[in-house]
Amino acid sequence: MKKFSKFVAVLLVLVPLASAQEGRVYREGGNWAREITGTLAAAKNLRVKVDVGSVRVEGGSQQGISYVIHNRSYSSSEEKARQEFDAYKISAYVKGDTAWIVADWQGKSPHKFSGDFAVTVPKDMEWVKLETDGGNVSSSGIAGRVDAGSGGGSIHFEDIGGAINAETGGGSIDVGSVGGDVSLHTGGGSIKITSAKGKISAESGGGSVVLMSGLQGAVLETGGGNIQVQRCSGRLKATTGGGSIDLGDIVGPAELETGGGSIRLSSASGPVRAETGGGSIELNGVPSARAETGAGGIVAKFIPATGEHVDSLLETSAGDIVVYLSSNVNITVRAAIELANGHNIRSDFSEIRVTTEGGEYGPRTITAEGSLNGGGPVLKVRTTTGDISIRRSH
Repeated sequence: MKKFSKFVAVLLVLVPLASAQEGRVYREGGNWAREITGTLAAAKNLRVKVDVGSVRVEGGSQQGISYVIHNRSYSSSEEKARQEFDAYKISAYVKGDTAWIVADWQGKSPHKFSGDFAVTVPKDMEWVKLETDGGNVSSSGIAGRVDAGSGGGSIHFEDIGGAINAETGGGSIDVGSVGGDVSLHTGGGSIKITSAKGKISAESGGGSVVLMSGLQGAVLETGGGNIQVQRCSGRLKATTGGGSIDLGDIVGPAELETGGGSIRLSSASGPVRAETGGGSIELNGVPSARAETGAGGIVAKFIPATGEHVDSLLETSAGDIVVYLSSNVNITVRAAIELANGHNIRSDFSEIRVTTEGGEYGPRTITAEGSLNGGGPVLKVRTTTGDISIRRSH
């Protein structure tokens, strides 16, 4: 009796393996196609690993797992097409608490062959891992964690309850709403994240990076594309080799660096560090800042600090600096123009005294110093050649 039970158990595993490889072959336009459909018992996890083709997994209200596999052969004859279909070994089975769909190419390199794997699973699945050597990957409506990898295709996630991890050799990555941490890497494509409740790490070899909303901080990096953030709570670090950085509201500190692009920030509740090799810097509504540019202008608007009081520095080699100070900010200002011939320091505050040094025929140095509302953290403002304006905010 025990032997018979084991025999039945083996059959239950092997039947899906056999049925997955079968399917109807038919003409599709000028090409040949094979369609395979099937079902699997419910499982906690799903692994899809294919050599050729795109993978799409969607969560739904059903109990089990269903799949539709569509392969296309661009061979001239049905015989050659069937040979290619036979060379693409497809297996579907459940082992332990994991459902598997595996497609293994066993023929010559498939230059004229494509595939599409569409899988529907229960929404409450705990873990989904999707891998393809070159096609696109997408997943939506999963309560648990989702991992995805592609040799070069695009990746799309939407309505994922857990953490996500995605990597592609060069395609774009598009993420909708995510309930957990986010880790994304692409060799050169763009990255867009709409909403993430966990920590974010996103890296592109050269594409743009866009974050609409992050709730626990983010580290964004690209080799040369632009970085755009609409809103982020927690610490933000944004680095690009040469693109611009455009940020909205940052509820926390921000660390920004670009090799040569411009930097713009709407507001931040924590200290800000901004560096660019040659672009302009605009910081609106910051408690403190260290902003440095090789050749651009700087505009910074300071507001009273609610947390730790930190000194600030605004410095450019060649450019104007404009500082806005609210009437209730406690701050000590020290400003200087090193080569001031033709340039000047202008201030709306009588507490800030401007002094000129140097002869009529030699280089002039202009400095300014003063304390507002009893003084506070030091704000150093320096430009080698350019004007400095210290204005009252309204």
